[in-house]
Amino acid sequence: MSLALRLVASICALVFAASVQAQSWPDKPVRIIAPYAPGGQTDLVSRFLAAKLSTVLGQTVVVENKPGASGMIGLRAAKEAAPDGYTFVYTNVSNIGMNPHIYRTLPYDPVKDFAPVTQIGLVVLDMAVPTSLGVKTLPEFVAYAKAHASSMSYASFGIGTTSHIYGEMLNDAAGIKLAHVAYNGSGPATLDLVAGRVQMEILDWGTIGPQVHAGKLRVLAVTGPKRWPLLPNVPTFVEQGYSTLDLAGWNGIMAPAHTPPSIIKRMSAEINKIIQSPEGRKQMLRMGLLATGTTPEQFAAVIKRDTPRWGEMIRKAGVKPR
Repeated sequence: MSLALRLVASICALVFAASVQAQSWPDKPVRIIAPYAPGGQTDLVSRFLAAKLSTVLGQTVVVENKPGASGMIGLRAAKEAAPDGYTFVYTNVSNIGMNPHIYRTLPYDPVKDFAPVTQIGLVVLDMAVPTSLGVKTLPEFVAYAKAHASSMSYASFGIGTTSHIYGEMLNDAAGIKLAHVAYNGSGPATLDLVAGRVQMEILDWGTIGPQVHAGKLRVLAVTGPKRWPLLPNVPTFVEQGYSTLDLAGWNGIMAPAHTPPSIIKRMSAEINKIIQSPEGRKQMLRMGLLATGTTPEQFAAVIKRDTPRWGEMIRKAGVKPR
């Protein structure tokens, strides 16, 4: 057999094997790596999707929390997993679009090491303070922060995350100097905010919502260009004179690079059906997301578009590469 024929035969064999694999997938449990601690938006949405996917895929879908290092521990674990369609990772703009501008070296390449599956939704973050602080508006908070500069701090769910960058941008725009306290997830950050150990955080509604309803936290502003549907009476930062805090983040699902495209396409379609259903949209909103759903190609285009925009925000916030 000639070399050309052998090459054609090899290619056909690979295509056939991939087709067979896709048709039998999944024939064992699938895992979604959540790169943050339990209790936050990433964990909540991952578990919602896992429960729904278990039903439609006919196999158990488990969530594996791997928090730490601004999501890098979880992303590295996903990168190192076999690209066989049995490992996916919940990602957000922080660890895909922002970390490359925050860290000089990363344990993964956001583009080369992962295959986009779907964007789940847009993230609107809420600026929350403890009700015990006694401030009811953003101008009141800024005045309070200036009067108590030596004792003020804000929480984030990790260095280089959107909550960190927004906090630094507010510091700069408002002329205040809140110290940054980083946590391994939004859940632990919110617990300390409620306890009054920190005085502010800019976080997702899915995490802080229960505490707001319980009267322990108060929301003073929201990010993004429009008001949050669940908080129609809370003005945006833009409305209050802070135009730099208008860019919304996003969350999504990715797979290790070289995962069979047919499996990625199937997973994308199933997730989109879940989050675009009336129930899915309602649940996403409760967890702080405006449900979107995209094809893998569309998600890749979003990543390419937004990464340089977040880099510009990071530079304006004065965050230096680590």
